[in-house]
Amino acid sequence: MGSSKKANKKIMELSPWILWNALITLVYVPIIHSIRSTSSEIKRVDILLNKTREEIPTKYVTKQELRQDMGRIFDRFDKIDEKIDKLLNL
Repeated sequence: MGSSKKANKKIMELSPWILWNALITLVYVPIIHSIRSTSSEIKRVDILLNKTREEIPTKYVTKQELRQDMGRIFDRFDKIDEKIDKLLNL
């Protein structure tokens, strides 16, 4: 019986440390998990943002390109207008 008392005494001495470690684990694990998931979400959003920045120039026209295209269209309208005027004057 003497050795069982010593074993019980050791278990009782370790019990507060075990409880403290369990408490720390229960507090820190969710915090660390939250930090990791937030970090991975930030990386994902950053990748999507970079892809969007790469795709926008291919989908939209610049001001200079728009001016050139509009100039071509107006030139065509002027030619069509001249042809209509010639037809009406005949």
